Amino acid sequence: MDTIWKIRELSDEEQTLTKQLAQELNISELSARMLVVRGIRTAQEARAYIRPSLDEINDPFLMKDMDKAVARLEEALAKGERILVYGDYDVDGTTAVALMYTFIKSLTDNVDFYIPDRYTEGYGISFKGIDYASSTGCTLIVALDCGIKAVDKVEYATKQNIDFIICDHHTPGNELPQAIAVLNMKRADCPYPYKDLSGCGVGFKLVQAYSQTHHLPLRWHELLPLVAMAIASDVVSVTEENRILAFFGLKEINNNPAPGISALIEVAGIDPKHVTITDLGFKLGPRINACGRLYSGRDAVELLITKDAEFAKQRAQDINSYNAERQSYDKKTAEDALEMLRQDPDNDKRHTTVVYSPDWHKGVVGIAASRLIETYYRPTIVLTAGDNGVISGSARSVAGFDIYSAIDSCRDLLTNFGGHQFAAGLSMLETSLPEFKRRFEEYVSTHITEEQQHPTIQVEAEINYAQITDQFFKVLRCLEPFGPGNPRPVFVTKNVINNRYTKRVGKTGEHLKLDVTDRTAAITGIAFGKGDWALYLQNGNAVNICYELDENTFNGVRSIQMIVEDIKTK
Repeated sequence: MDTIWKIRELSDEEQTLTKQLAQELNISELSARMLVVRGIRTAQEARAYIRPSLDEINDPFLMKDMDKAVARLEEALAKGERILVYGDYDVDGTTAVALMYTFIKSLTDNVDFYIPDRYTEGYGISFKGIDYASSTGCTLIVALDCGIKAVDKVEYATKQNIDFIICDHHTPGNELPQAIAVLNMKRADCPYPYKDLSGCGVGFKLVQAYSQTHHLPLRWHELLPLVAMAIASDVVSVTEENRILAFFGLKEINNNPAPGISALIEVAGIDPKHVTITDLGFKLGPRINACGRLYSGRDAVELLITKDAEFAKQRAQDINSYNAERQSYDKKTAEDALEMLRQDPDNDKRHTTVVYSPDWHKGVVGIAASRLIETYYRPTIVLTAGDNGVISGSARSVAGFDIYSAIDSCRDLLTNFGGHQFAAGLSMLETSLPEFKRRFEEYVSTHITEEQQHPTIQVEAEINYAQITDQFFKVLRCLEPFGPGNPRPVFVTKNVINNRYTKRVGKTGEHLKLDVTDRTAAITGIAFGKGDWALYLQNGNAVNICYELDENTFNGVRSIQMIVEDIKTK
């Protein structure tokens, strides 16, 4: 599958701004260019971007219903009501529950938490969860990372004299639940200026609002690492307020992590003093997710809230083993699905992938969907069996295509669905699957663009290796943390040849260790899964390389290296 390299072109105005910023900040034009393409227009804005401040986060009371949420929480605490903190079983949900539980626990012992079972209850608020709240005497449920569509569940709770505060970030339906407060900046009537908070982030805003009202010190060191983990793992933008929260959350994780996070870092084999947002999203996040995918999300919450280092160490080891088990299921599911697609004579004609097997593990279908996109680059849904003739699964999209809208167009065929433009969950009667596949394919084929049907790498700039100086790399690091909306810069260098030691590496020689030059300077790098290029380069042929930059330390010597995204013949 050929990947398109799309190099970011500067407008005349941006070219002028780049020169001005380079001069005013005494940095290279390449460094200034990275600031300009991120919306920076003045030296003052550049300094604020490079040095984020918690003073710049938004007033929580700009969020619709925040005053009602704070008032109801005040009432519950004043009356000694029992409070249930309820959240989804993924990283965003479990970190949100850990954050809210930790905060409320600091104010009262009359608090409990609840994570639904993925298999017996499914996503979001469940009748079983409400019954648990009733049986344990809870009169207030604070729901996090779920609840925005739980109209019938909230009505059911109200009849049992249980109130709801909903803190969610998913797209609302046509009707909002009749909760005491519905905190969601995506509500049409919500004036909150930043629209891409995580579910944990919305919970944090409630904590911020309550603390602000009661002049309580905000315990940044406990809360922000959890928010940063949610941001990294839940595909929300790392811009504006999220970028500030992630920046300071990472700072706390690297300086003084809680026992649970510290134990996870250790089992994941991460340098505890150099934890990045990529580590949170691709190493810690999958381990936390493995709890809810295979067993119980409670395990993750208990790890995140514990103060006991020994307990944290044991629980982290358990979770690490869950993750290894999850990887085995994930691999088998993807292999089965790929074989199913290879056997389908109409597969290559389609704009979508929709596959179903009753034998697949429900906890890994989302990961399998992402893996299928690596082979067949198109909107993908992987489904497996549920109860009572209902099948359910996960959807993943390709860059730029809104898969939530595609699923919404088939809503009359579904028993439940939710999510956002990048990813969603859905369920339906098995008998509805053929018609769903037909209509989903019809919608996608008429709405997807030609460009969205090809994997594209957004390239920051075409450069030569001589431009990769220590000063330039320092500015690049100041743009962190990276993520959606603030992507890690990708560069292209052309006419690259072997310098000395380019070779295959890895157990089977599947990877490529690069030592190359473009005749302005030499650089090393690693290209995962591209070992087949070794002989081509060793024979003196030139290539074009698309790559990110990272820091490598070997025998105490620091160097800048390439992490290669793609290689093409010259």
